[in-house]
Amino acid sequence: MSSTAADVVRLLTVKGETLAVAESLTGGMVASALTAVPGASKAFRGSVTAYATALKHELLGVDATLLEERGAVDPQVAAQMAAGVRRALGADWGIATTGVAGPDPQDGRPVGTVFIAVDGPLGAHSVSAGGGKVEALRLNGDRAEIRMESVRSVLGLLLRELAGEQTGNERAQDTEQNGGF
Repeated sequence: MSSTAADVVRLLTVKGETLAVAESLTGGMVASALTAVPGASKAFRGSVTAYATALKHELLGVDATLLEERGAVDPQVAAQMAAGVRRALGADWGIATTGVAGPDPQDGRPVGTVFIAVDGPLGAHSVSAGGGKVEALRLNGDRAEIRMESVRSVLGLLLRELAGEQTGNERAQDTEQNGGF
């Protein structure tokens, strides 16, 4: 179990918020990391593994024209996947992964091109622009390494967003309630 996944579940639980995951290149690995955490059911709503490009439109509501013009490996696709899974599964937060793990390039993008996204609630303490944020990654390594780093990266992005949303007082209370983490 990843400590980042455990931290994500802990923060979501403390805040009383929920998470949904949309995955492409990671093929369920993000959901697996989250559900390995004891108590994940308090915060994790579920996931959609939309490996096929058409499913990104059909299940997650990604714009069909965007997919046709740019392909599935695109920052706007990642953003729409995160927003779409959040909406589809009724969660407070949505995260998404899309990219090229290899062995061959896809949609004109080289192996190691990955986009991760988070979509969350807008609030006074939100550090998200418009409720969502996308990061572009250029990863090295083999297929397994690219997929694992994509999981670590999307969970890290969500953790930063969750931690950035808390005020100093909320962080102090959370630390106290959770034994000084």
